Formats: sequence, C-alpha cells, structure tokens
Amino acid sequence: MAKKRPQTKAAKAQVTSGEIPVVGAREPCPCGSGRRYKACHGRAAAHAVTELVQRPFEGLPGECDWVALRELVPAATVPLTLKDGLPEGVPSVTLATVLPMAWPALRRDDGSVLLALQNDSTSGDLARDLADTLQRALEAEPGTPVAARRVPAEGPRLQDLLDPEGDFAPVVHAGFEFWIPESADNSNPEVAASLERANAAAIPTVKLTGVGSAYWCETPEKNHLRWVMPHPEEKLLDALARLHAAGTSTLGDDTRLVGSFRAHGLMVPVWDLPTSMGAEECEKPAAEFAERLAAALASDAPLTPEERRARGGLTNRQVTLS
Repeated sequence: MAKKRPQTKAAKAQVTSGEIPVVGAREPCPCGSGRRYKACHGRAAAHAVTELVQRPFEGLPGECDWVALRELVPAATVPLTLKDGLPEGVPSVTLATVLPMAWPALRRDDGSVLLALQNDSTSGDLARDLADTLQRALEAEPGTPVAARRVPAEGPRLQDLLDPEGDFAPVVHAGFEFWIPESADNSNPEVAASLERANAAAIPTVKLTGVGSAYWCETPEKNHLRWVMPHPEEKLLDALARLHAAGTSTLGDDTRLVGSFRAHGLMVPVWDLPTSMGAEECEKPAAEFAERLAAALASDAPLTPEERRARGGLTNRQVTLS
C-alpha cells in the first residue's frame, strides 16, 4: 500500500490585497501560498473564463443577426458604433464574419479595424473574447493583424464597448473581396490563396428585407430559409406546434418546416425550399408566416393532443450549434 505524502503547511500569503497577477497554470501562485497558480487563485480565474454564457449577444442591437452572422452566414460585414466614439486614427470599425488566415482582427493600413466574428472562443463568454480582441485591434499598429490569445477572466464585454443605440445592419456579400480594399496591393500570395479558398466554400446567402433576421441560402440539392427568432424557446415551440398541427407552418407549395437550430440561446427554425424558390420569392410568404406566428404566440390555450405531437416532433428535430 502506497504511503501517503505528508501534508505540508501552506506558506503564509505574501499578497493580502490588490489584484493577483495572471501567471502560468503550473507556476507558483503570486499570492505566496506555496501552491501552483491553477490550484490557488487560478482556480477562480479558470472558472470565470470557462463558465458558459448562454446568450453572449443579449442586450446588443440586432442580437438575432449577431447569431446569424456567427453561425449561418458565410460572408457579411456590419459597421459598428463604439459607445465612446472612435479613437484618434481609427476611421471605422467593421464586424466581419471571417478574415484571411482566420485572423481574429485586422488593423488596416489606413487605421480602420476589421473584427472577425466566427473565430474560436477561448472562454465561455464570446462577448468578452470579442471585446478583448477589439480593444487590442484599436491599439495595434496600422497594417497588422491581431493574434488570438487567452482572454483574462475579468474584462469588458461587447456590451460595454458598443453603443446600445447604434444600428446593426448586416451587408451580406457574395464573396470575401471585402477583405482587400480597392487601393490595396493584392500581391500577397497567402491572402490571395485564403480568399480563393473562402470564395469556393461560400454558400450563396441573402438576407430577407421584409422580416427580421431571416436568411435564404442555396445548396446544390435544395434551398433553405433559416430564421433566427428572439422569442423564448418554450413559447416559440408551442407556437410553431400550433401552426404545424394546423398545416400552416409552411412557406408555400413544396416547402416544409424541417426543424430548428439552437444557437447562443436563440432558436433558428429552418425550412426546406425548392430550388426554384429564390430569396425574392420568399419575401411574401415569410411576411405572411410572421403574421400567423404572431397570432400563435399570443395564444395561451393549452396544446391539443395533435399540437403536442407536433411539438414533440419539432423538439426531436432540434440541433444545438452552440
């Protein structure tokens, strides 16, 4: 039987107040306890950065579109408005779905900033990760990308940096040519190769204009409409079940509500569409569906047995993206 290691008394802490610096997980904790950082003050810090925030974009203008651009839309940009205004030397800040070589952000030669939305998150709070990247991009030298890093446990979130009254109006692009300004030198072979790969993989996508946060996309076999909705999940499932049981959950002939995604705390119902149905042809039936959905959401009547079966089927066809 193995001998137990003798218990050692922790050294008296040398830091009794103030902020404990962040060090490597296996290094001695700066507080002077004699334990490794990960077993001392790093434990709380690690929990803070890994605790999952279910709705990281809650409170931002256009929360549903933030979710769509993060999970569904290949190529799009949105001008961002900072709460305290633009720093000197920064003419603009633009959110982009992705950037060349998967850069988290880029400070262009003219000082403008591009912030990428679809990069991996290093913590459980995507809004904190993006805010950290944005702050570093605002301070970066013009003409340089911003590298990824582990985000500190405490720090601002996007909600602290962006104007809550600012517009959020996505512009969906057919490709990623927005990476390269018209006046820029296009001879960088790495950027050119990255652009070619990204354009080849991009699924044609169009944002509907008549309803909020609904995106039509084209795939080889069929088209789809993916619609990010702000309603509470349980209430929305009830409403969709009422419409599905009544045979009014479609968007017209040869269309079908096939299920939904769950992404960043919101639901994204998905319809299959025939290949002949383009984005323009979706506008009217989507607006009519929005009216039917509003009426169904307003109902407090208990679900009928048929509606409960429809709800169960919709629940079984949910896929969680994040």
